[in-house]
Amino acid sequence: MEFFKIRRDIPFMRHALVFNLVSLVTFLAAVFFLFTRGLHLSVEFTGGTLMEVSYAQAPDLNRVRQAVASLGLQDVQVQNFGTARDVLIRLPVQKGVSSAQQSEHVMSALKSADATAAMRRTEFVGPQVGDELATDGLKALASVVIGIMLYLAIRFEWKFAVAAIIANLHDVIIILGFFAFFQWEFSLPVLAAVLAVLGYSVNESVVIFDRIRENFRRYRKMNTVQIIDSSITSTISRTIITHGCTQLMVLSMLLFGGATLHYFALALTIGILFGIYSSVFVAAAIAMWLGIQRDDLIKGGVKRDGDPNDPNAGATV
Repeated sequence: MEFFKIRRDIPFMRHALVFNLVSLVTFLAAVFFLFTRGLHLSVEFTGGTLMEVSYAQAPDLNRVRQAVASLGLQDVQVQNFGTARDVLIRLPVQKGVSSAQQSEHVMSALKSADATAAMRRTEFVGPQVGDELATDGLKALASVVIGIMLYLAIRFEWKFAVAAIIANLHDVIIILGFFAFFQWEFSLPVLAAVLAVLGYSVNESVVIFDRIRENFRRYRKMNTVQIIDSSITSTISRTIITHGCTQLMVLSMLLFGGATLHYFALALTIGILFGIYSSVFVAAAIAMWLGIQRDDLIKGGVKRDGDPNDPNAGATV
């Protein structure tokens, strides 16, 4: 399926150096902010108090947030839990205030706003649990990275694997850089979004790499730069359809999903935009600079242009 067909190949690789210099500057800025400002970790990572509160009728979560904010508490997470009448509240650690005292203050504020508010459960999540969650998150990220590299190395070639993983880590670090610079709250849903971006970005890289391999089979007289430009150009329509539809869905979560989904959708939005950019200008360019050639991808001879026996001839995405 194509919205349009571009007759001439766009010379993406002609400007690869400029775009990769921009990427390098952005990447270094993200690393700088990560080291100087750090991530603003949520209660899941730093520890705090979890409260389950029930109401006679489904409460307005914005009013609940306002009631808790009136106590001067920041970075409080409020969301439905189980049913629409049950609310889960995550409170950060307060110096000089115990978890029990914190819970009592919050319940007083909630009862002032709605007398039907009733405490179901309160629990203190210590920093040790937060450290464990952070460690498990890093392990998950490392597992995804290793799995992607092995998959690409087996399916294509090690140069493509290196190029794709550099591009994908480029996306992840830039997302984290945004969260460090603006001090947005980094929670478990945001970590899930980062892992999702890794998989989403590698999908776009695989589509381009697959088309590069097909074009190496089909066009014997083209050099590597021409093959890459042709491959990216021929997948633009598919990119617009796929990423456009996904971005519309993510933007709907960002605009209408409320506070619970806000940073999750924000991380996905940044990741999708940079994922398209990195797949085209970073991954393909690095593969080119690593010296990818026809012989790296095609074993046992090459078919000539327009060979009717080529199963990939005339393939369209």
